[in-house]
Amino acid sequence: MRESAGRRVEGDDRQMSGLTRAVGLREGGLPARVAVIYGGPSSEHDVSILTGLQAVQALARAPGIGSVRSLYWSKLGDWYEVPVAAEAAGFVEGIPADAVRLRLICGPGGGFERPGSGLRARKYRLELDAMLICCHGGPGEDGTLQAVLDLTGIPYSGPTAMGAALGMDKLAFSALMVFAGLPVLPRMPLSEDSEEPGFAPPYIVKPRYGGSSIGIEVVADFNTARARLKANSHLRRGAVIEPYRDELFDLQVAARTWPEFQLSAIERPLRSREGGEILGYEDKYVGPQGMTSAPRELPARIQPGLAERILTLAPKIASIVDLRGVARMDFLSDGDDVFINEVNTIPGSLSHYLWIDPRLPFTSLLLELLAEATERPAATYSSAGSDGSVLRSAGSIASKLG
Repeated sequence: MRESAGRRVEGDDRQMSGLTRAVGLREGGLPARVAVIYGGPSSEHDVSILTGLQAVQALARAPGIGSVRSLYWSKLGDWYEVPVAAEAAGFVEGIPADAVRLRLICGPGGGFERPGSGLRARKYRLELDAMLICCHGGPGEDGTLQAVLDLTGIPYSGPTAMGAALGMDKLAFSALMVFAGLPVLPRMPLSEDSEEPGFAPPYIVKPRYGGSSIGIEVVADFNTARARLKANSHLRRGAVIEPYRDELFDLQVAARTWPEFQLSAIERPLRSREGGEILGYEDKYVGPQGMTSAPRELPARIQPGLAERILTLAPKIASIVDLRGVARMDFLSDGDDVFINEVNTIPGSLSHYLWIDPRLPFTSLLLELLAEATERPAATYSSAGSDGSVLRSAGSIASKLG
C-alpha cells in the first residue's frame, strides 16, 4: 500500500483515452487553477456545503494556488459558481443570490461553462487544472460524480468512481471484508420478502447506499424491520439488517494516500444525547464547526492491543478498497473485540481534525489532495487490443440475427 499510494504517475499514465488535458502545474506539483465542488442532491447536502466552504476559503489563502473557484451543486442537480467569500447563511433559502448558473459538459475537453445569453452570446468555459470534491453522500460520493468527471478529463481529488461506489454500498463492502477474512458483524440484505436472519434481535436497519448516520434505526424484531422499509424513505433504494449490540461503541481512524499512506490518531466519537442507541447525525454534524466540534475522545482511551489491531486492519481495508485521497474507517468494539463497520470515502470536514501527532493543518491536507489529483489520476483508459480484427472477420450484422 505504501508504494502504490506514494507512486508518482508519469508519461503515458496521464493519457486518459483521448481525454488528455494540459494541466497547469505550479512549483511543487500544485495545480494553478482549482475548483472546490460541494453540495449535491443528497441528504448530506448541508454538511457538504460546510466542508466545501471551509476548503474554498482555506485554498483562497493558500500559497502556491493561482485561482480558486467555488462550485455549488444544488439539491435539484443544477450547478452554480458562487463567490469565494460566501458563507453558510447564504445557502439557507436555496441558491445564493449572487450565484451564476453553470453547465457541466461531458466528453473530451468538457468541464464547466457559463452559458451565454442572447443569440450571439459566447459561452465561457472555466479553465480548471484540478477539482477538490467535498460532496458527502448521494451522487457526489457513490461514484456518479467521479464517473462524469472522468469523462471530462479534469483531475479530481478523492476516491475513484469504483472506490466510491464500493464504499457507499454497505452490503458489497461487508461481503468483501468477509471474503478477505476480516472481522465484521453479520449483515444481510433486507426486503419485504426477506426471511428472518440467522442472528437474534434487536436489529439495526440501515440504508444500503446511505451515509454513516442518516436513516439508521434500531428495531426490536424482524416484523418491525420490514415495516420500516415503507415508512423510512432512506431505505427505499435498498436496506441492510445486522445485529444491534448495545455494548459496542464507535472507533474511527482516517487514512490518506498522498504523499504516502498515513493513518491518523484513533478517535472515539461520543454520543451527545443521553441514552442514544447509535451515533447519530446530530452527534456528528450539528455544532458550530460541524464534525470538528463534535464530542469525542482524541486520541481514544483504549487498550494498546485494541489500538494495534485497528492500525493493523486499516491498511488492509485501504488496500482492498483501493482508497484514494482521504477516507475514514469506522469500527465497532466492546473494548476487546473489534469489527469493521464501514468506510467513508469523503468524510465530513475531510477528517482533518484527526491528525494530531504531528498536527496536519487543513490547508496542507487540501494542497496534498490536489497534488494527488494531478499526479495520480483517478482513471486511465486504454483501447489497446481493439485493432479492428474482430470487425474485419465479423461478416454482416444480419447474419448474426438468426
